Amino acid sequence: MKKPTILVVDDDAALRQLITLRLEANGFRVEAVDSGEAALARLALMRPDAVLTDMQLGGMDGMALFRAIHARDPALPVIVLTAHGTIPDAVAATQQGLFGYLTKPYDAPTLIDLLKRATRLTGSSPDANDDSWRSDIVTASPVMNVLLAEARLAAQSEAAVLIQGESGTGKELLARAIHRASPRHARPFVAINCGAIPAELLESELFGHVKGAFTGAGRDHPGLFLSANGGTVFLDEIGDMPPPLQVKLLRVLQEGEVRPVGATETRAVDVRILSATHRNLEEAIVSGEFREDLYYRLNVVNLALPPLRERREDIPLLAQHFLAVLTEKYQRRIHGFAPDALDMLVAADWPGNIRQLHNVLEQCVALCTTATIPATLAARALRDKPTEIQPLAEARTAFERDYLITLLKLTRGQVSEVARLAGRNRTEVYRLLQRHDLTPALFKDRDPAD
Repeated sequence: MKKPTILVVDDDAALRQLITLRLEANGFRVEAVDSGEAALARLALMRPDAVLTDMQLGGMDGMALFRAIHARDPALPVIVLTAHGTIPDAVAATQQGLFGYLTKPYDAPTLIDLLKRATRLTGSSPDANDDSWRSDIVTASPVMNVLLAEARLAAQSEAAVLIQGESGTGKELLARAIHRASPRHARPFVAINCGAIPAELLESELFGHVKGAFTGAGRDHPGLFLSANGGTVFLDEIGDMPPPLQVKLLRVLQEGEVRPVGATETRAVDVRILSATHRNLEEAIVSGEFREDLYYRLNVVNLALPPLRERREDIPLLAQHFLAVLTEKYQRRIHGFAPDALDMLVAADWPGNIRQLHNVLEQCVALCTTATIPATLAARALRDKPTEIQPLAEARTAFERDYLITLLKLTRGQVSEVARLAGRNRTEVYRLLQRHDLTPALFKDRDPAD
């Protein structure tokens, strides 16, 4: 196997020689230069598997070299050797794509391990061609392959990743793949849909609670962050997280600590954050629905999944994949698709993306009586749209508003009575009324029968 090549950049000749000897002794091939400018000149002629550079150089410093390399080749891993005084710069650069940094005097085994991780991404490590981490993602699309290469690079760092894409494009599948490709793969992967849990319960689900913290809290509950300690937390539909909880999440990300509901002390937690949304968070920031500081914390690496209509070459592959899964599930002997049926699937718009394709094929498999799925059945499945069902968050909001209106009518706008009937305190009721833009005074002169 070809030895991985490391470009070493250091203006100290003795240190450059020492690093070269250590790397060569550990199976690396080394190209060594004495300046950032010389490194860029060498990169014009060859592409190493990783770059190792000192922070302090005679001309262009390590950060400037990193930015120049990153602008030309974002997938090339760069590692910086830094003194303590420049650690903040290195940390900031890590959020921009720097693969890693080590402080001087560096630990040789740690450096070798970091370089081995870096070279896995560029194909020179023995397990670099192991694609098991992405085995659940069926694709032959060039666009998807570029995205997956970026995902694998991001997986090796600790940077937060925001996955964006329409509903049904496979955001959670990508998040799980990133976790499997990361150094945390042996630790838990915990996912939660922020829009599917009532706001008053979401804090407890995320951060836990202590016994007696509220009615029904009969025992301590660790919460998802503590349950995933050492692993990965995936926050799906992060755009639906209520603003008050966004503040608490930001504090967790900044301090690395959680405080369970009802607890008096915080607990340290070590998790990697992946998040996803189908919403435009920049628009949500403008409208005041999402915190800008939290957005920048979550959006260190941004991965945008394309809709299925922009990767039509994957439709036949996905169709065959789902057919194999579904025929096993339903114990049917269906071997494929009639050519015009497959053409019909490829030409469809797929507003529901991969999830919709799966549903269409499930209907086809359930109803098919022949060895291949005919075009007539595919056309019927495409034409039959399932009953429109609101997302849980929207349904809950609509119910909550209707429920409050009913109570306001019954009590003629008496908030204390609304609170008594709802089993909530007045402060909470006022907050709910404000959220739904309901004014109690408007109901005072109404007949409950109206």
